[in-house]
Amino acid sequence: MINNSEILETLHMIENEHLDVRTVTMGISLFDCCDPDPKIACRKIVDKICAKAQNLVKTGEEIEKEFGIPIINKRISITPMAMIAAASNTDDYTCFAKAMQEAADRCGVNFIGGFSALVHKGFTESDRKLIRSLPQALTETNNVCASINVASTKAGINMDAVRMMGTTIKDLAYLTKDQGSIGCAKLVVFANVPEDNPFMAGAFHGVGEGESVINVGVSGPGVVKTALEKCDGDLSAVAETIKKTAFKITRMGQLVASEASRRLNVPFGIVDLSLAPTPAIGDSVAHILEEMGLEQCGSHGTTAALALLNDAVKKGGVMASSHVGGLSGAFIPVSEDAGMIRAAEQGTLTLDKLEAMTAVCSVGLDMIAVPGDTSADVISAIIADEIAIGVVNTKTTAVRIIPAYGKSVGDHVEFGGLLGTAPVMPVRNVSPAKFIARGGRIPAPMQSLKN
Repeated sequence: MINNSEILETLHMIENEHLDVRTVTMGISLFDCCDPDPKIACRKIVDKICAKAQNLVKTGEEIEKEFGIPIINKRISITPMAMIAAASNTDDYTCFAKAMQEAADRCGVNFIGGFSALVHKGFTESDRKLIRSLPQALTETNNVCASINVASTKAGINMDAVRMMGTTIKDLAYLTKDQGSIGCAKLVVFANVPEDNPFMAGAFHGVGEGESVINVGVSGPGVVKTALEKCDGDLSAVAETIKKTAFKITRMGQLVASEASRRLNVPFGIVDLSLAPTPAIGDSVAHILEEMGLEQCGSHGTTAALALLNDAVKKGGVMASSHVGGLSGAFIPVSEDAGMIRAAEQGTLTLDKLEAMTAVCSVGLDMIAVPGDTSADVISAIIADEIAIGVVNTKTTAVRIIPAYGKSVGDHVEFGGLLGTAPVMPVRNVSPAKFIARGGRIPAPMQSLKN
């Protein structure tokens, strides 16, 4: 039973510590929308999404009002579009992205994810068509998000896909240069991608999922920081404090997920208990690390502190819900975290340090702006380095990088809203071109052989 003190504590977290449900995401299978005629397929896609998700936003708003819990985003994820569009006779998949946009507009959601392909072991012709269509598709839509899984621990790394993504990201940055190359913020490259992630830009409805599902992402960096302000003990006490706080946060997410599932008559999938920061003051993962005792995020000791945080969040969350999934840990998106923005501006937080941190956190190099003249080969190499961390460590890693057209180190890119402000960070421009041009596959590591 939830007692009065717990209710009052939750209300205080919501009002003063930025506790919220970051997203309620409905996953929808589109396998029955395949058609040789792309126009018919697109119509089926729009009709199917709207039939399933027509009440998603309304239901989320009703839950917000009745329970007093902010639900920041209502989103949709779909079956990877490369699989659905494969049956259609067309080489340009931009029309499918526009169908997704139409459905998102009609349903009133913030984002729709799933303009995606899974190419960790190789390409189908449809995968290639989707990747070639990415720059135009994400330029001509506003709320469509895309993801490409280029590696897995079981398959190794598809370096041909990594090379293609470097060129694709550069093309997308140029096409959206008048908006700070924002198109790149809607595209993420994964290793070991989860099929039930509710967060954008990487959400899609996995092939092992049912007809539809409700997945919820909770967030509360400010709540964790406030709890640590009252903790004077050693690091074991710090971990225990984070665990207890993560438990409370996840309980709220479980409540919202169960209620949304019941009202929409859609099965409940998972709660993703990731700590997702926002640019708002008091809602920063970097500030949690600094509350542990670091002078600034990015200093020596940051990776250890982040490892403690990520582990404690998982341990606390799994006790609060039987179905924890998605990414579930701590996010470190530079442009979306006030503490990381400051640390990057002052040179304490570097790309190299961020790469080290990704070995112990939820995702990877996220919302990082680099100079606009960074070559496609360097971007591919940055992706390859990050993806290798995920493959070798049997974890999800990802890259969402913005080569900001016309910007140099020290400049800023303003995205606004939850995407925040990205300081342009330096990269090493020593050429990896010959390595990237070799292509092929980096074989799976020994730890993939578990049978």
